[in-house]
Amino acid sequence: MHEPTDLKFEPYRGPAGGWGSVHSLLRFGTGSQVPTVEAMRQLARQNKADGFMCVSCAWAKPKDPHAFEFCENGAKATFWELDQGRVGADFFARHPVSELLQWPDFDLERKGRLTEPLRYDRDSDRYVPIAWEEAFATIGRELRALDPAGVVFYASGRASLETSYMYALLARLYGNNNLPDSSNMCHESTSVGLPRSIGVPVGTVLLEDFEATDCILSFGQNVGTNAPRMLHQLQEASRRGVPILTFNPLRERGWERFINPQEPVPMATGTSTRISSGYHQVRAGGDLALVQGLCKALLEADDAAQRDGAARVLDVDFIAVHTRGFEDFAASLRATGWDEIERESGLSRADVEGAAAIYAAARSSILVYGMGLTQHRRGVDNVRMLCNLMLMRGNVGRPGAGICPVRGHSNVQGQRTVGISEKPELVPMDRLAELYRFEPPPSKGLDTIGTVEGVLDGSVRAFIGLGGNFVRAAPDTRQLEPAWKRLRLTVQVATKLNRSHLVCGEVALLLPCLGRLERDIQAGGDQTVTTEDSTACIHASFGTHEPASRALLSEPAIVAGIAEAALEPRPEVPWREWVADYGRVRDAIEATYPEQFRDFNRRMREPGGFPRPIAARERRWKTDSGKAEFMVPEVLCATGFEDAANLLRLITLRSNDQFNTTIYGYRDRFRGIEGTRRVVLVGERDIARLGLRAGQLVDLVGDDGDGVEREVGGLRVVPYDVPEGCIVGYYPECNPLISVAHHAIDSHVPAGKSVPVRIRAETRAPVPAGPAPV
Repeated sequence: MHEPTDLKFEPYRGPAGGWGSVHSLLRFGTGSQVPTVEAMRQLARQNKADGFMCVSCAWAKPKDPHAFEFCENGAKATFWELDQGRVGADFFARHPVSELLQWPDFDLERKGRLTEPLRYDRDSDRYVPIAWEEAFATIGRELRALDPAGVVFYASGRASLETSYMYALLARLYGNNNLPDSSNMCHESTSVGLPRSIGVPVGTVLLEDFEATDCILSFGQNVGTNAPRMLHQLQEASRRGVPILTFNPLRERGWERFINPQEPVPMATGTSTRISSGYHQVRAGGDLALVQGLCKALLEADDAAQRDGAARVLDVDFIAVHTRGFEDFAASLRATGWDEIERESGLSRADVEGAAAIYAAARSSILVYGMGLTQHRRGVDNVRMLCNLMLMRGNVGRPGAGICPVRGHSNVQGQRTVGISEKPELVPMDRLAELYRFEPPPSKGLDTIGTVEGVLDGSVRAFIGLGGNFVRAAPDTRQLEPAWKRLRLTVQVATKLNRSHLVCGEVALLLPCLGRLERDIQAGGDQTVTTEDSTACIHASFGTHEPASRALLSEPAIVAGIAEAALEPRPEVPWREWVADYGRVRDAIEATYPEQFRDFNRRMREPGGFPRPIAARERRWKTDSGKAEFMVPEVLCATGFEDAANLLRLITLRSNDQFNTTIYGYRDRFRGIEGTRRVVLVGERDIARLGLRAGQLVDLVGDDGDGVEREVGGLRVVPYDVPEGCIVGYYPECNPLISVAHHAIDSHVPAGKSVPVRIRAETRAPVPAGPAPV
């Protein structure tokens, strides 16, 4: 198994959406093992009040949905789950694990759904069948023999609120707060930065705010690939004449032009809607300088207004009543020179001042951002600087305004809401103690970085993965994989095979679960689960598709099975009753979080979801000072390393044919790359300066300065419009270049949007663009 050899590099001229999206879906559907009639039935239910929440991104589900409330990647995720291919013991009888480790990610997952519980047999190098009862007994026996401090309970973003609550309780009853999750890899900088500035860990925007806003600013977020349904709100805003300003190193087609496939006339005529009215290609890591420039321009415009007797540019009443620290922040802006801002951001003063003038003219503005801001050494500072910009104009806590972090994974935000957190101070431990009659562990647990460090140094002995592909998604993968084999216990709960399942501990189990589209029948009848979207609204979701195998268990049933095998019985924790009726889990969630989940069971089916109360929406600031806090930045560059001759800033990102580590194919339509993922995108000036040529094979070599050799080879140089000094490669193939120590300060998010690397022309056999075979 290997990547296709038919390579094509042609600039994409079309818009986002349109016939390109339709053709991509038709191509994907006809090339996969998906029943057409059932696929159409499920797509009609996707993101509807009486259907299921998309298993792809976490964008909001509207109260009045479109006829087709799904995007290209959301439909691919649905097809992926409906795949008729099957992977059981017979598959592993034909393919030993050592062979499968040579397969690309795409080939592993496209073999289909896992159908039965399996354990790894080291003698035969194969997964073999194991009964559910024996699997749980094995896990329980191993967990009882281990020190809880060395056991990790990881959760990916797809687990429901019900499952996440049970899973977090399992970890704490077992004795630790080792609850890393996929938020640790992406938006933890948001969860740390926003509370320091505005007192809440999530955004303040609801869907209706897009209907009332006068300006939209976007930083480091690729809407066309990562949250395409958001294009509906952006298209409507653009048609109302709302200026949309985009700041991003690459020109992403979703922020440029869009044709809604549900509109017949544009589809017939090829007439697209302009999305961004202004597009600025900031350097990777240059957003700190850029936003300081925007703030400085506002301050200078306000100074001029006061001199001229004109209306103030700053919302001085809001600043006086609701904020603290503005004078110190203003002084730092006055002390920062425009030459520094231009150099670090890569933008001209005129462009920054022009963008600031547009923002200043709007009564209400929404600020959208993604991992292009959070995955830097100074990712938390990036988030706090965005808050500074919004606070200067009072754009938090009123209609049409607010901060909108776009979460990339369905329910990744929700699982944090109900207890998946390594930080005990974020969880109502007193309520848990009262409800379940135990002493919750007080110590901070392991996050993603702490887990990787613990595996490398041997202090982590067991890993239970509730979904996800941790080994592939984590940094320093070439160091991590050999160390992973030394774990005593690895347990993976999953729907499809991925690389993490093939890197086995001494005792390794693979437990298949129901997918979100599948009917979940328990002793109490058909069950419904719930999720939280990016706007902190809660939605019901229920499946109707026939399960891929009769041997599958639901995620709540698997969590309960592990808990009953590993923990002493507690009458206060009714695991079996919870599995029989998920409504009882929701009652428990409401009892634990009464303010957030009032009348949970009654309200969960509300069209559009019910919003959690977010204090900053009401201009209540849950900070130490009781006010929104301005931050005084220490630096202008977010990368965390010094520039040097021929040192480049690597940006890792996803393709159009991908969701997180799930690879749907080898066609990145919007970037015109087809047939491979082994590419590095380089600007024309850097190609000339470094003596490269288009199509040349090169290696990327990490330059973290810790003495560890990190490289990814066999990458073809593709000329692309990238800021000078920046290059681009695909995630997760480039993860071996990210040192575990190269992470955001305080939030520990791997800094995958500005990785220090050098380019070396190949003089030997290519190194695989991914983890080395184990």
